[in-house]
Amino acid sequence: MTTWHWVRHGPTHQKNFVGWRDVPADLSDHAAIERLNAHLPASALLVSSDLIRASATADRLEQGRNRLPHAPQIREFNLGLWDGQHFEQVSSEYPELSRKYWEEPGDIAPPEGESWNQVAARIAPFVDHMNTAHPEAHVIAVAHIGVILTQLQRATGKSAYDCLAQSIDNLSVTTLQFDKASWSLTQVNHNP
Repeated sequence: MTTWHWVRHGPTHQKNFVGWRDVPADLSDHAAIERLNAHLPASALLVSSDLIRASATADRLEQGRNRLPHAPQIREFNLGLWDGQHFEQVSSEYPELSRKYWEEPGDIAPPEGESWNQVAARIAPFVDHMNTAHPEAHVIAVAHIGVILTQLQRATGKSAYDCLAQSIDNLSVTTLQFDKASWSLTQVNHNP
């Protein structure tokens, strides 16, 4: 059984949409990071998105764990022209599209960006490869809220819309297990 410990990167304090924009994480809450480190298995493989907010968070979790190369496949959603804009600006400039993006996630994408289904399809081969290559491992994957929500959907079969309602806090852990045939959810948005 492969056990995935999906960790959302440290907070960025951004007030605008952040997709592929490479903004740093605030990792100054040493106590929270220590609690997270203590909660995660010491012998786990460690992988992260290649965006700095995730890779720097993973650096703080390395602690002798087997660190794998950064995985661009688990980057956050590409928000295209919306990246860096405030929610109100996006809803004003793209009223119908932005409403559908949140209310009908699936094939709806921001201009020059990715849809929910495109992101899920980007992530799945990486996760499948890891499940095959490491069938009995614990994997700590430091990634982003959108990535984690797509994996929550994969494990639970819930709709993308229902998954969007789930909170995934910074430095939280969502644990999923794959037993060579099916997925199960162990915990979601756990804050050690």
